[in-house]
Amino acid sequence: QVQLVESGGGLVQTGGSLTLSCAASGSIANANDMGWYRQAPGKQRDLAALITKSGFTTYADSVKGRFTISRDNAKNTIYLQMNNLKPEDTANYYCKMIRDGMISWGKGTLVTVSS
Repeated sequence: QVQLVESGGGLVQTGGSLTLSCAASGSIANANDMGWYRQAPGKQRDLAALITKSGFTTYADSVKGRFTISRDNAKNTIYLQMNNLKPEDTANYYCKMIRDGMISWGKGTLVTVSS
């Protein structure tokens, strides 16, 4: 099974920016969907952004216009550029990949936005 490792989380002030990375141990070129999910304390894990094999993207309404997901198949990595961060964006961010019918999750990276 492919291992996913997220990085780039940290503490940022309201209005700041962060870029998250998710590096896969194997090829992502044939991954159907890759996405970023987030889970705030005491809440369920929800989709933040998704990118398909063809490059089609989907975003949660709460992040549209602020977050951008991208994938670099050559580097086996996906990214989440997060701008104009808000306190409500505070959460653990998880990377997910669906490939060959298998689902892989990373262990997450924490993003904290201070007010």
